Amino acid sequence: MKKYLSFFRLRLQMGMQYRAAAFAGMATQFFWGFMLIFAYHAFYESNPSAFPMEFSALVSYIWLQQAFLALFITWRFDNDILAMISDGGLAYELARPVSLYRMWFAKNLAMRLSEAALRFAPVLLVAILLPKPWGLSLPKSPLHFLLFLITMVLGLLLTIAFLMIVYGLTTRMLTSYGIRIFLSSVMEFLSGQVIPLPFFPDRIRTVLEFLPSAGMQNVPLRIYSGDLTGEAMIRAILLQLVWLSVFAAAGKLLLKSAEKRAVLQGG
Repeated sequence: MKKYLSFFRLRLQMGMQYRAAAFAGMATQFFWGFMLIFAYHAFYESNPSAFPMEFSALVSYIWLQQAFLALFITWRFDNDILAMISDGGLAYELARPVSLYRMWFAKNLAMRLSEAALRFAPVLLVAILLPKPWGLSLPKSPLHFLLFLITMVLGLLLTIAFLMIVYGLTTRMLTSYGIRIFLSSVMEFLSGQVIPLPFFPDRIRTVLEFLPSAGMQNVPLRIYSGDLTGEAMIRAILLQLVWLSVFAAAGKLLLKSAEKRAVLQGG
Protein backbone atom coordinates (compact mmCIF):
# COMPACT_ATOMS: atom_id res chain seq x y z
CA MET A 1 0.00 0.00 0.00
CA LYS A 2 2.92 2.38 0.68
CA LYS A 3 3.96 2.37 -2.97
CA TYR A 4 0.50 3.44 -4.10
CA LEU A 5 0.46 6.18 -1.48
CA SER A 6 3.78 7.33 -2.92
CA PHE A 7 2.29 7.51 -6.43
CA PHE A 8 -0.66 9.42 -4.98
CA ARG A 9 1.52 11.88 -3.06
CA LEU A 10 3.84 12.61 -5.98
CA ARG A 11 0.95 13.21 -8.38
CA LEU A 12 -0.80 15.38 -5.82
CA GLN A 13 2.29 17.55 -5.31
CA MET A 14 2.70 17.89 -9.07
CA GLY A 15 -0.91 18.94 -9.54
CA MET A 16 -0.76 21.57 -6.78
CA GLN A 17 1.89 23.48 -8.75
CA TYR A 18 -0.48 24.56 -11.55
CA ARG A 19 -1.92 27.63 -9.82
CA ALA A 20 -2.19 29.76 -12.97
CA ALA A 21 -4.27 27.08 -14.67
CA ALA A 22 -6.46 26.88 -11.55
CA PHE A 23 -7.03 30.65 -11.62
CA ALA A 24 -8.06 30.50 -15.28
CA GLY A 25 -10.34 27.58 -14.49
CA MET A 26 -12.02 29.50 -11.65
CA ALA A 27 -12.71 32.46 -13.94
CA THR A 28 -14.35 30.12 -16.43
CA GLN A 29 -16.41 28.41 -13.72
CA PHE A 30 -17.67 31.74 -12.32
CA PHE A 31 -18.72 32.85 -15.80
CA TRP A 32 -20.38 29.54 -16.61
CA GLY A 33 -22.12 29.36 -13.24
CA PHE A 34 -23.64 32.85 -13.56
CA MET A 35 -24.64 32.20 -17.17
CA LEU A 36 -26.50 28.99 -16.25
CA ILE A 37 -28.24 30.60 -13.28
CA PHE A 38 -29.39 33.62 -15.30
CA ALA A 39 -30.62 31.37 -18.11
CA TYR A 40 -32.62 29.14 -15.76
CA HIS A 41 -33.96 32.19 -13.91
CA ALA A 42 -35.47 33.50 -17.13
CA PHE A 43 -37.38 30.24 -17.55
CA TYR A 44 -38.42 30.09 -13.89
CA GLU A 45 -39.91 33.58 -14.03
CA SER A 46 -42.33 32.49 -16.75
CA ASN A 47 -43.84 29.65 -14.68
CA PRO A 48 -42.00 28.57 -11.48
CA SER A 49 -44.44 25.72 -10.73
CA ALA A 50 -43.60 24.01 -14.02
CA PHE A 51 -40.10 23.01 -12.90
CA PRO A 52 -39.18 19.93 -10.83
CA MET A 53 -36.62 21.67 -8.58
CA GLU A 54 -36.98 24.77 -6.46
CA PHE A 55 -34.89 27.59 -7.88
CA SER A 56 -32.78 27.84 -4.70
CA ALA A 57 -32.01 24.11 -4.93
CA LEU A 58 -31.06 24.46 -8.59
CA VAL A 59 -28.75 27.41 -7.80
CA SER A 60 -27.02 25.37 -5.07
CA TYR A 61 -26.69 22.47 -7.51
CA ILE A 62 -25.03 24.72 -10.10
CA TRP A 63 -22.57 26.35 -7.67
CA LEU A 64 -21.55 23.02 -6.19
CA GLN A 65 -21.18 21.63 -9.69
CA GLN A 66 -18.81 24.47 -10.61
CA ALA A 67 -16.87 24.33 -7.34
CA PHE A 68 -16.20 20.60 -7.61
CA LEU A 69 -16.11 20.34 -11.39
CA ALA A 70 -12.64 18.80 -11.37
CA LEU A 71 -13.87 15.83 -9.34
CA PHE A 72 -16.63 14.71 -11.68
CA ILE A 73 -15.87 15.74 -15.27
CA THR A 74 -15.76 12.57 -17.33
CA TRP A 75 -13.64 13.99 -20.17
CA ARG A 76 -10.61 14.74 -17.96
CA PHE A 77 -8.06 11.97 -18.47
CA ASP A 78 -4.46 11.64 -17.35
CA ASN A 79 -2.49 12.64 -20.44
CA ASP A 80 0.62 10.83 -19.20
CA ILE A 81 -1.26 7.53 -19.09
CA LEU A 82 -2.76 8.08 -22.54
CA ALA A 83 0.69 8.90 -23.92
CA MET A 84 2.13 5.71 -22.41
CA ILE A 85 -0.59 3.64 -24.06
CA SER A 86 -0.20 5.27 -27.47
CA ASP A 87 3.61 5.44 -27.74
CA GLY A 88 4.54 2.11 -26.17
CA GLY A 89 5.59 3.51 -22.80
CA LEU A 90 3.09 1.10 -21.27
CA ALA A 91 5.86 -1.51 -21.43
CA TYR A 92 7.71 0.34 -18.66
CA GLU A 93 4.56 0.42 -16.54
CA LEU A 94 4.09 -3.32 -16.99
CA ALA A 95 7.64 -3.92 -15.81
CA ARG A 96 6.91 -2.35 -12.42
CA PRO A 97 6.14 -4.78 -9.56
CA VAL A 98 2.81 -3.06 -8.89
CA SER A 99 -0.84 -3.39 -9.81
CA LEU A 100 -1.49 -1.31 -12.92
CA TYR A 101 -5.06 -0.67 -11.78
CA ARG A 102 -4.15 0.58 -8.31
CA MET A 103 -1.27 2.71 -9.58
CA TRP A 104 -3.35 4.47 -12.24
CA PHE A 105 -6.29 4.80 -9.85
CA ALA A 106 -4.06 6.53 -7.29
CA LYS A 107 -2.65 8.89 -9.93
CA ASN A 108 -6.09 9.86 -11.23
CA LEU A 109 -7.41 10.37 -7.71
CA ALA A 110 -4.51 12.67 -6.86
CA MET A 111 -4.87 14.59 -10.13
CA ARG A 112 -8.53 15.36 -9.48
CA LEU A 113 -8.09 16.20 -5.81
CA SER A 114 -5.24 18.61 -6.54
CA GLU A 115 -7.24 20.41 -9.23
CA ALA A 116 -10.32 20.66 -7.01
CA ALA A 117 -8.29 21.81 -3.99
CA LEU A 118 -7.01 24.84 -5.91
CA ARG A 119 -10.45 25.91 -7.12
CA PHE A 120 -13.33 24.96 -4.85
CA ALA A 121 -12.82 27.32 -1.88
CA PRO A 122 -12.98 30.66 -3.79
CA VAL A 123 -16.00 29.49 -5.79
CA LEU A 124 -17.87 28.39 -2.66
CA LEU A 125 -16.93 31.56 -0.76
CA VAL A 126 -18.29 33.84 -3.47
CA ALA A 127 -21.39 31.66 -3.91
CA ILE A 128 -22.17 31.77 -0.17
CA LEU A 129 -21.79 35.56 -0.02
CA LEU A 130 -24.12 36.20 -2.94
CA PRO A 131 -27.64 37.39 -2.01
CA LYS A 132 -30.67 35.19 -2.48
CA PRO A 133 -31.68 33.71 -4.85
CA TRP A 134 -28.31 33.85 -6.59
CA GLY A 135 -26.15 32.32 -3.87
CA LEU A 136 -25.41 28.91 -2.40
CA SER A 137 -27.92 27.89 0.26
CA LEU A 138 -27.04 25.97 3.41
CA PRO A 139 -27.70 22.21 3.36
CA LYS A 140 -31.17 21.07 4.40
CA SER A 141 -29.86 19.51 7.62
CA PRO A 142 -26.59 18.33 9.24
CA LEU A 143 -27.49 14.78 8.18
CA HIS A 144 -27.86 15.89 4.56
CA PHE A 145 -24.47 17.59 4.74
CA LEU A 146 -22.86 14.42 6.14
CA LEU A 147 -24.46 12.29 3.44
CA PHE A 148 -23.38 14.87 0.86
CA LEU A 149 -19.75 14.40 1.90
CA ILE A 150 -20.04 10.60 1.86
CA THR A 151 -21.71 10.51 -1.55
CA MET A 152 -19.16 13.02 -2.87
CA VAL A 153 -16.43 10.50 -2.10
CA LEU A 154 -18.42 7.66 -3.64
CA GLY A 155 -19.17 9.76 -6.72
CA LEU A 156 -15.50 10.63 -7.15
CA LEU A 157 -14.46 6.98 -6.84
CA LEU A 158 -17.17 5.96 -9.33
CA THR A 159 -15.97 8.59 -11.81
CA ILE A 160 -12.39 7.34 -11.59
CA ALA A 161 -13.57 3.73 -11.87
CA PHE A 162 -15.25 4.74 -15.13
CA LEU A 163 -11.98 6.27 -16.37
CA MET A 164 -10.15 3.05 -15.54
CA ILE A 165 -12.52 1.15 -17.81
CA VAL A 166 -11.75 3.60 -20.61
CA TYR A 167 -8.01 3.19 -20.02
CA GLY A 168 -8.47 -0.57 -20.18
CA LEU A 169 -10.31 -0.30 -23.49
CA THR A 170 -7.69 2.01 -24.99
CA THR A 171 -4.95 -0.57 -24.42
CA ARG A 172 -6.65 -2.67 -27.11
CA MET A 173 -6.82 0.09 -29.73
CA LEU A 174 -4.39 1.86 -31.98
CA THR A 175 -6.05 5.19 -31.24
CA SER A 176 -8.23 5.97 -28.24
CA TYR A 177 -9.62 9.35 -29.31
CA GLY A 178 -12.93 8.07 -30.68
CA ILE A 179 -13.84 5.81 -27.77
CA ARG A 180 -12.81 8.45 -25.22
CA ILE A 181 -14.90 11.20 -26.80
CA PHE A 182 -17.93 8.95 -27.23
CA LEU A 183 -17.96 7.42 -23.74
CA SER A 184 -17.09 10.61 -21.88
CA SER A 185 -19.73 12.60 -23.78
CA VAL A 186 -22.43 10.03 -23.07
CA MET A 187 -21.53 9.86 -19.38
CA GLU A 188 -21.35 13.65 -19.11
CA PHE A 189 -24.88 14.01 -20.43
CA LEU A 190 -26.35 11.15 -18.41
CA SER A 191 -24.72 12.22 -15.13
CA GLY A 192 -26.47 15.59 -15.01
CA GLN A 193 -23.49 17.71 -15.97
CA VAL A 194 -25.38 19.28 -18.88
CA ILE A 195 -28.95 19.20 -17.55
CA PRO A 196 -29.84 18.11 -13.97
CA LEU A 197 -31.61 14.77 -14.06
CA PRO A 198 -34.86 16.04 -12.46
CA PHE A 199 -35.46 18.11 -15.61
CA PHE A 200 -35.78 15.00 -17.78
CA PRO A 201 -39.26 13.56 -18.44
CA ASP A 202 -40.36 11.26 -15.60
CA ARG A 203 -40.04 7.99 -17.50
CA ILE A 204 -36.58 8.83 -18.82
CA ARG A 205 -35.46 10.21 -15.44
CA THR A 206 -36.52 7.00 -13.69
CA VAL A 207 -34.28 4.99 -16.00
CA LEU A 208 -31.37 7.44 -15.78
CA GLU A 209 -31.40 7.38 -11.98
CA PHE A 210 -30.66 3.65 -12.04
CA LEU A 211 -27.66 4.04 -14.35
CA PRO A 212 -24.10 4.35 -12.98
CA SER A 213 -23.76 7.85 -14.41
CA ALA A 214 -26.38 9.14 -11.93
CA GLY A 215 -24.12 8.27 -9.02
CA MET A 216 -21.26 10.49 -10.10
CA GLN A 217 -22.41 14.04 -9.34
CA ASN A 218 -26.20 13.86 -9.47
CA VAL A 219 -26.56 12.13 -6.10
CA PRO A 220 -24.32 14.28 -3.85
CA LEU A 221 -25.42 17.60 -5.35
CA ARG A 222 -29.12 16.80 -5.06
CA ILE A 223 -28.70 15.54 -1.51
CA TYR A 224 -27.05 18.81 -0.49
CA SER A 225 -29.74 20.93 -2.12
CA GLY A 226 -32.50 18.88 -0.50
CA ASP A 227 -33.93 17.70 -3.81
CA LEU A 228 -33.13 14.07 -2.96
CA THR A 229 -34.55 12.78 0.34
CA GLY A 230 -36.07 9.75 2.04
CA GLU A 231 -36.16 6.36 0.34
CA ALA A 232 -34.99 7.83 -2.98
CA MET A 233 -31.83 9.08 -1.27
CA ILE A 234 -31.10 5.72 0.36
CA ARG A 235 -31.69 3.90 -2.92
CA ALA A 236 -29.35 6.31 -4.73
CA ILE A 237 -26.55 5.70 -2.22
CA LEU A 238 -26.96 1.92 -2.47
CA LEU A 239 -26.81 2.18 -6.26
CA GLN A 240 -23.58 4.17 -5.96
CA LEU A 241 -22.03 1.31 -3.98
CA VAL A 242 -23.30 -1.34 -6.41
CA TRP A 243 -22.08 0.45 -9.53
CA LEU A 244 -18.74 1.27 -7.91
CA SER A 245 -18.20 -2.44 -7.26
CA VAL A 246 -19.22 -3.34 -10.83
CA PHE A 247 -17.04 -0.68 -12.45
CA ALA A 248 -14.05 -1.53 -10.26
CA ALA A 249 -14.34 -5.22 -11.13
CA ALA A 250 -14.67 -4.44 -14.85
CA GLY A 251 -11.69 -2.07 -14.82
CA LYS A 252 -9.49 -4.55 -12.98
CA LEU A 253 -10.45 -7.29 -15.44
CA LEU A 254 -9.63 -5.11 -18.45
CA LEU A 255 -6.26 -3.97 -17.11
CA LYS A 256 -5.40 -7.47 -15.92
CA SER A 257 -5.99 -8.62 -19.48
CA ALA A 258 -3.86 -5.73 -20.75
CA GLU A 259 -0.96 -6.87 -18.58
CA LYS A 260 -0.98 -10.17 -20.45
CA ARG A 261 -1.86 -9.21 -24.03
CA ALA A 262 -1.49 -5.45 -24.47
CA VAL A 263 -0.81 -4.16 -28.00
CA LEU A 264 2.19 -1.80 -27.85
CA GLN A 265 3.11 0.66 -30.57
CA GLY A 266 6.42 -0.18 -32.18
CA GLY A 267 6.28 -3.93 -31.62
